[in-house]
Amino acid sequence: MDFTYDDEQQALREAVRGLLGKTYGDYETRRRTVAEDPGFDESMWGRLAEMGVLGLPFSEEDGGVGAGPVEVAIVGQEIGRVLAPEPFMTSVVVAGGLVAAAGSAEQRADVLGGLAAGEKVLAFAHAEAGSRWVDTASDVTAKASSDGWTVSGTKEPVPHGARADVLVVSAALPDGGTGLFLVDGDAAGVSRTGYATHDGGRAARIDFADASAVALGDGDQSATIGNVLDHGRIVAANQAVGAMEIALEATSDYLKSRKQFGVTLNTFQSLTFRAADMYVSLELTRSIVAWATMVLAVEDADPTDVADAASRATVQVSKAGRHIGKEAIQLHGGIAMTAEYSVGAYTNHLTALDHLFGDGANELRKLTASVTGHEEVDPLA
Repeated sequence: MDFTYDDEQQALREAVRGLLGKTYGDYETRRRTVAEDPGFDESMWGRLAEMGVLGLPFSEEDGGVGAGPVEVAIVGQEIGRVLAPEPFMTSVVVAGGLVAAAGSAEQRADVLGGLAAGEKVLAFAHAEAGSRWVDTASDVTAKASSDGWTVSGTKEPVPHGARADVLVVSAALPDGGTGLFLVDGDAAGVSRTGYATHDGGRAARIDFADASAVALGDGDQSATIGNVLDHGRIVAANQAVGAMEIALEATSDYLKSRKQFGVTLNTFQSLTFRAADMYVSLELTRSIVAWATMVLAVEDADPTDVADAASRATVQVSKAGRHIGKEAIQLHGGIAMTAEYSVGAYTNHLTALDHLFGDGANELRKLTASVTGHEEVDPLA
């Protein structure tokens, strides 16, 4: 089986790398960008739209490009390589993915068309206090009104929620289950408090007080939420691979250039062995993430298979990200602890990705729960 990218995929990779590299190839530019609200470059968001990146996952009928999971994964990796702060994964893959999966033709054309054109930023308001990476909502509730629906309650954290033009909100339905709703970010009854996250990203607390909402699909949408979040986990894994690649490259280059006792650090065998272990972790992760992406790319992929692949990839990414991040800092020494140096930021971002949709421990629990579904094997038989 050929795992190499075809000519179009390679061209996409080079184009995205070139665009992002011009802006964020210099780490100082990224530091300055995330220091001010909204935490990303609005002009870069527009340039990504012009390139067609923001419309990659969506059908041409909805204003998108009609590309597949492999192309989306390529963009995720390139974003990870330079820690580009634009909300591609949360706005396009997750929030946009929910609209694409549950919305009507009119909703898809309006919302996804604006997103693909770079005119809108979406955010998925789903996490609630006390919840832990579930597919349902309980604190935010939906109520039918004469004009449609209203939602009330609190969501936090909402990635890029303070900047979003359109909020995709999960809410408990009156008759049970979890529904999805579109809420204007500036609508009456919506109060947003934004803040910076530890990796330089942005999140918000959003309070809804009988805010007007439009239903996205009918009835319980928890299965749709779970499936789209699994898509997000696989794209996050690809983004982590890109970040780990650069963390390893930076560490390897440092060992070859930094001198101690008159010789470069790579002269010391123990340090070289540690760098080799980082490489093994990266290659194991690259393999399982590529496999998970291909599972997602299967036409009419079974959601159960996608969930399993997402969990397996997340477990490996969580383990490898922590290993590579810690070793990168240790092998760089004190310089890696400074805000001016990029290695600490890569480790920070890997940690944030690990906790975005469910960390390795959470996904491992999902996998172990399925072990009871297999027959017992007598090892002595």
